[in-house]
Amino acid sequence: MRPRLRLLLPLLLLNLLLLPGCIPSQVVVDLSGGRTGSIQTRVVDDGRWNSPKLALIDVTGTLADGAPGAGLLNGAGPNPVARFDAELSMAAADPAVAAVVVRINSPGGTVTASELMADRLTRFRRTTGKPVVAHLGAVATSGGYLLATAADGITAEPTAVTGSIGVIFQTVSAAEALGRWGISTDAITSGPNKDAGSPLSTLQPAQRETFEALVAEYADRFKRRVRAARPEATHAEEATDGRVFTGATAAAWGYADAAGGIADALAEARRRAGLARRSVDVVRYHPASAPVRGVLAAQPGASAAAAKPGAALARLEAAAALVSAGPCYLWLPGVD
Repeated sequence: MRPRLRLLLPLLLLNLLLLPGCIPSQVVVDLSGGRTGSIQTRVVDDGRWNSPKLALIDVTGTLADGAPGAGLLNGAGPNPVARFDAELSMAAADPAVAAVVVRINSPGGTVTASELMADRLTRFRRTTGKPVVAHLGAVATSGGYLLATAADGITAEPTAVTGSIGVIFQTVSAAEALGRWGISTDAITSGPNKDAGSPLSTLQPAQRETFEALVAEYADRFKRRVRAARPEATHAEEATDGRVFTGATAAAWGYADAAGGIADALAEARRRAGLARRSVDVVRYHPASAPVRGVLAAQPGASAAAAKPGAALARLEAAAALVSAGPCYLWLPGVD
């Protein structure tokens, strides 16, 4: 028996004998020892001995499918798509995991990353049969909300900022400013539209029409996903014109099932898994070098840029990166 576990056995036994099954003891113990690569499992709220598990998976920050440090939009943290896939794979492989709660604190991101993560969550539900509840945190907009629609149910913090259902394709032209400094550019292209959207050229009317058609196609795709996932939702015109609204409004309009906190999301996951009267362990996955300490603890490495002294500059740089990011399901004020 491991020394650490031997020391904690008296506490675990006390919890087993004295505490009601529905009250977590707050003892933080890694009972599973499971790992996939550099990701480990940690019990952050434990019930009785051998309780079934609820996996709590965090999705934080902008969504982009790229290697760490490869671009400003995905910052210096791990690839969000790869990490999400790895954590879902761990939840799928663990027979004790009965349901999953995906807690979203994200303004969205690129179209492709958002769609990849939503598709991955849909595939997880279909192949495992394990229910999934999405929880909208402080900011869960655009691609973040798209991801939530892939879950079986959605809860939302009443004060959450959500919505922003739509697409942005940001372009900028520095051609006029460069001309004032006597600098001219001359791109040699294989066709008249090859440099469309380049900051060194001026967007022509025909090129703008091409981009507008692209944005309209992605926007229609987004709206179709929302309609399919939330067929009873109301206020469709207002909700899908790009505006943001609160979690309370999302629940009132049907874009979330209920307004509440993370405890409500966990309770809903238990209910959907048939565990409403059972004690459960709540587990989170983390890098081996950065363990989590509780349900409400921040995701390791989350919003690292925002914690640095140059947070405002980092936001400005991330916004500028939209120019090269292509079409995005993203609420721009939420770029971090």
